[in-house]
Amino acid sequence: MNTQPTLSRRLVAEALGTMLLIIAVVGSGIMATNLSTDVGIQLLANAGATAAALIALILMFADISGAHFNPVVTVAARVLSSFPSRDIAPYIVAQTIGGCIGAVIANLMFDLNAVTLSTKIRTGGNIWLSEVVATMGLLLVIFLISRSKRASAVPYAVGLWIGGAYWFTSSTSLANPAVSIARSLTDTFAGIAPRSVPMFVMMQLVGLVVALPIIKFIAPQSSSNE
Repeated sequence: MNTQPTLSRRLVAEALGTMLLIIAVVGSGIMATNLSTDVGIQLLANAGATAAALIALILMFADISGAHFNPVVTVAARVLSSFPSRDIAPYIVAQTIGGCIGAVIANLMFDLNAVTLSTKIRTGGNIWLSEVVATMGLLLVIFLISRSKRASAVPYAVGLWIGGAYWFTSSTSLANPAVSIARSLTDTFAGIAPRSVPMFVMMQLVGLVVALPIIKFIAPQSSSNE
């Protein structure tokens, strides 16, 4: 695009993208549990649908808003590139609101109450460490690849990382504060109890703090790609 999209357009893109991402995450989890009692099959379906939707959404919105859909990506973009500081808070608000709307829509799509707070407790050192690893890895994938000659592969790499991390992390890789908050609004397969959310967000921020110096050291050059 020849001109930078206005902030309002970028915020709508972030809200819409995060909303659709949550619909994919929550909706596929509900469908999986409706169709199978095998937890492995349920997780496979949830991971596959999420990864596929994420690739499509990044391709759809990258040229408009950068397709962050994630507060830690937004903060990292500020530290590692020219993303303006004044846009951080609006982006995070848009992502969080969009995600919450997505959870409500997903619930309604499957004839559930619009909002039912999750009762799924996700706690423990192993789970918290998983969120650090998942978030750190996500940021490394985004920013190291975007600073390479293969920047166009970022959408596919992000989808592959998240889809894989569903399986190799005990937390099933939320890796996103906005997603963590939104998923507390559904008492379904993808849900997370509200009381578990603060520690998840804290560990995701730890993952951000760990990833930033690694990226700066390995790929110190500036990049216009996010």
